[in-house]
Amino acid sequence: MKFRLKITFCMLALLSILFGIGGSVLIVSSFQDTMKQEKVTAENTYKMLQYTLQISGVQKLLSETGDIRNVIGQSIRQNGGYWDDILLTADGKEIYSSGKETDFLRIQDFAEQGIYPEEGTGIIVSVRDGSGENNLCAAGTFTAGDRQFSLTAARDISDLYRNRDRMQEVYRIVFAVLVLLCAVLAYSMALFLTAPLSRLARGAREIGKGNFAFRSRLCSDDEVGSLSRDFDRMAGQIEKNVRELREAVARQERFVGNFTHELKTPMTSVIGYADLLRSRELSDEERREAADYIFREGKRLERLSLKLLDIYAAEQAEVSLSPHSPGRIVEDIADHLGPGLQEREIVLTARCEKGTCMLDPDLFRSLVLNLVDNAGKALGSRGHIRVTVRMTDAGCRLCVEDDGPGIPGDAREHLTEAFYRVDKSRSRKQGGAGLGLTLCEKIVKLHNGELSFESEEGRGTKVTAELKGGRCEKENENNKPVCFASLRDSGGGSSDAGSRGADCGQTE
Repeated sequence: MKFRLKITFCMLALLSILFGIGGSVLIVSSFQDTMKQEKVTAENTYKMLQYTLQISGVQKLLSETGDIRNVIGQSIRQNGGYWDDILLTADGKEIYSSGKETDFLRIQDFAEQGIYPEEGTGIIVSVRDGSGENNLCAAGTFTAGDRQFSLTAARDISDLYRNRDRMQEVYRIVFAVLVLLCAVLAYSMALFLTAPLSRLARGAREIGKGNFAFRSRLCSDDEVGSLSRDFDRMAGQIEKNVRELREAVARQERFVGNFTHELKTPMTSVIGYADLLRSRELSDEERREAADYIFREGKRLERLSLKLLDIYAAEQAEVSLSPHSPGRIVEDIADHLGPGLQEREIVLTARCEKGTCMLDPDLFRSLVLNLVDNAGKALGSRGHIRVTVRMTDAGCRLCVEDDGPGIPGDAREHLTEAFYRVDKSRSRKQGGAGLGLTLCEKIVKLHNGELSFESEEGRGTKVTAELKGGRCEKENENNKPVCFASLRDSGGGSSDAGSRGADCGQTE
């Protein structure tokens, strides 16, 4: 059963119970008050008639005249006009009767029923006569002279019962109309109140079908509005999580495909040349050429496996940072790589600011080597690579710039994905597998930092690694580095200890 129907039925049940009980109590109470008032009037009228007959009527008439019936009738008509039927008896004999239902009074044994056990007692009762009408009866005894009289009177009160029945009939009609009207209004109100819930239910179905962009957007300050806002936040988070999962699956599929391709290409060549050496007679030059190719492809597989191992180690490592000078590490790397790059007419320059910060020297060295190696591969031959290090309050900023061909805009968001290469053919010829920047990103994250790229096609690329492991300076008498702004907390997070310093550029 729908919730709106439940609300409607509950309101109808509540109305039926309250209006039913209230209306019934009102009708019964009104009828009882009317009946009570009628009984009081009947009792007073009966006592007055009884007293009149006792004092002035029967006693006088019995002593002065023999036409008792006519005189008593006159006295009763003067004092008993309230009653419809009257019966007067003395010593078991009827003296006077008037009305259409005196036979009904004759057969009533009031004395046997205990209505007037003592002289002068009058009891009011409501009984039905032979025609089924309701009557209000009064019965009693009194003594006049030396004789005892019994006076019985009855009044038709069927109108009271008919009025009560009419009130009940009207009440039932009004009750039915009110119930019908309440059902319409209650359902309309329930429909209005549950309309937001219907939209939320539709939203749940839409999200269940995969439409994660659906939003309820209900604007109200009640509990339903609060539920709608929570629902929309939940839908937004689900959409974000699903989008991230899809991107992760896509990256995983690209990784598996690229990894399979990276393995398949050299393995096919190695197997082919090995089979050639095994199955055919070759000259010394051909045999040496095949062996060299197998050796080169084997070394490329070795580099690939080592690079994957480095990435895995970086993900699993719990790095312990210590005070080191990033400038000295960069200068040492530049001294070693400079001669090799000069053979390709590539100029490598390093400008480093002095200072000490918290870092892992081996990981930092790997970071610099990979960034410089990527810049060299992008240049190919002839160009300029600039490496700068600036100290910041949070650690240091490493920038590697080249004046190569740059990176297309659609490729920048995939630079740190494993096996991704902007120019796949060129990278393969140079022995790359597209894992260098993936490793660089892992290393930067281990230093609580960020890796960013700035590139313009035809004008080169700038890679910035912001390391936030903490800052140290030489401050004690032993001239040893002392950490004064470590940013690593117990949860592995970081926070800025001050400004990040100026952009990477030439050190003044």
